[in-house]
Amino acid sequence: MSDHTMKVIAKIHSPFSTKFGIPRQSGVVPEVRSTIVFEPEYRNPDALRGMEGFSHLWLIWQFSEAARDTWSPTVRPPRLGGNVRMGVFATRSPFRPNPIGLSCVEIVAIEEQPGLGTVIVVSGADLMDGTPIYDIKPYTVYADCHPDARSGFAVSSWERELTLNFPDRLKEKVGNEELLSALCGVLKNDPRPSYHADPQRIYGMDFGKLNVKFRVENSVLEVVDISRT
Repeated sequence: MSDHTMKVIAKIHSPFSTKFGIPRQSGVVPEVRSTIVFEPEYRNPDALRGMEGFSHLWLIWQFSEAARDTWSPTVRPPRLGGNVRMGVFATRSPFRPNPIGLSCVEIVAIEEQPGLGTVIVVSGADLMDGTPIYDIKPYTVYADCHPDARSGFAVSSWERELTLNFPDRLKEKVGNEELLSALCGVLKNDPRPSYHADPQRIYGMDFGKLNVKFRVENSVLEVVDISRT
């Protein structure tokens, strides 16, 4: 059996220019909009024929910022505070023998864009801007939905949703209602590492073309500054 080189078929454009602040799983912040742009070789609208009949897609993609030549059989999941080791294949850690990610996203639109061909606008993606995509597959309820499935150590939903203190004068700097809604969703989901709890620390997060500074105390996230990057 001969080796087959994986080909990048598309790249995603999202508001996340760095890893910090990216939702911990797909679908957690549905307000986030991203656009899948196909590589020139794959800009054939026939390849998307029938996709309009589906509501969600699976994205198979590369942890391009986590690729490395070595691997460890155990990792420290952030959900467990970053100090408990679990088997790499029992987690969704990016540090894997093959740096491949899997995300379920919702289709917002399939449309033509000048110079880019047919693109797919999706919501709820947990991918950094420019992430390479290897494949796209439709999500099917009869095969992919398992309501009685067990979730191991990730049994509970994310329970760190915060209250926002977001001054109107800073909201005005965002300048776009859709982007503001997405930013609020990301901030409420607590973008800090799970083991950080310093109320005096000022965090900086790049989102879209903004740099957002905030701090967190007693489950309240206060936005302290927003500037253009």
